[in-house]
Amino acid sequence: MKPWDKIISEKEKEAYRAAGFGRKGGFGKRPALLIIDVQYRTSGSIPMPFWESIKEYPTSCGEVAWKAIDKITELLKIFREKNWPVIYPFVAPKENFDKGQLAAKVPTIMNIPEEGYKFVDQVSPEKNDILVPKKHPSAFFGTSLSSYLIDLNIDTLVLSGCTTSGCIRASVIDAFSLNYKTIVPYDAVYDRSETSHLINLFDMSEKYADIMPTNELTSNLIKIRQKNN
Repeated sequence: MKPWDKIISEKEKEAYRAAGFGRKGGFGKRPALLIIDVQYRTSGSIPMPFWESIKEYPTSCGEVAWKAIDKITELLKIFREKNWPVIYPFVAPKENFDKGQLAAKVPTIMNIPEEGYKFVDQVSPEKNDILVPKKHPSAFFGTSLSSYLIDLNIDTLVLSGCTTSGCIRASVIDAFSLNYKTIVPYDAVYDRSETSHLINLFDMSEKYADIMPTNELTSNLIKIRQKNN
């Protein structure tokens, strides 16, 4: 049972199968964890229902963020134990010159207070982690991410954070286009819209990434660890 089964019809799924979509990309031997935009501006300072949370930060996703953060914490523990790379693509504070089409589409994003850009404490960076400030949805667009991944000989990317339909999806497509094995734990990403979250998970699973729950991903990561020991 996949999380999107409740909204994607069997007929639609059969159409993808008939066209040959939905195969597994698998795992490589050198994974990196991307924690994308897990900042208080997307979660709120504490777990709150969506309509309460957006009173603090209009870009917050509410309680669903904190459920995903719990899962990201599990993944982060494995990556820290193995000393695998952890990379934080994050939304840099907006300056007046950043307005452009972003401000035209989402004007509230230009008024987030400074504390909203801080990393959520439970999954915050440590000394040797890589920080990648970004101005656009994809973690690759206009950043040095590819350079870091090449230097680290990474072949597998695990993407977590938010939003599923926005920065996660944009980063997944670029990762896929650059030929990385791309994994998304569906319970470690979040979105303010459940429908958008589920549809994008389904579409990514058919075209660009392997989508699975955190516990299944963890089992696969342990196998990589055993191979490397």
